[in-house]
Amino acid sequence: MGRILLAEDDNDMRRFLTRALENAGYQVVSFDNGRSAYDRLREEPFHLLLTDIVMPEMDGIELARKASELDPDLKIMFITGFAAVALNPDMRAPKEAKVLSKPFHLRELVGEVNRLMAA
Repeated sequence: MGRILLAEDDNDMRRFLTRALENAGYQVVSFDNGRSAYDRLREEPFHLLLTDIVMPEMDGIELARKASELDPDLKIMFITGFAAVALNPDMRAPKEAKVLSKPFHLRELVGEVNRLMAA
């Protein structure tokens, strides 16, 4: 079973994603901001960081950069309604990170997570 750290500031979306990923067999620990997610990542290992980009306290790009420094093998996927922001090279997002643009279907999310975890 893979362990996923989810950072999403929208409460309904966070619950929705958590339920879908748990139903797919993953263990999910979720937070509503990047800073809390980063603090948890410093305490224990995860296989995948699934993060929104635009969040309070610490955005998803900064969270991903710091998380990659802690664990270079951590897989990263951004979920965002602002794909152009994620793809902007000036943001210095980890190069191997996957970007999934909102809106997306849960099957698409689970499929992308499965592919990333299997890689």
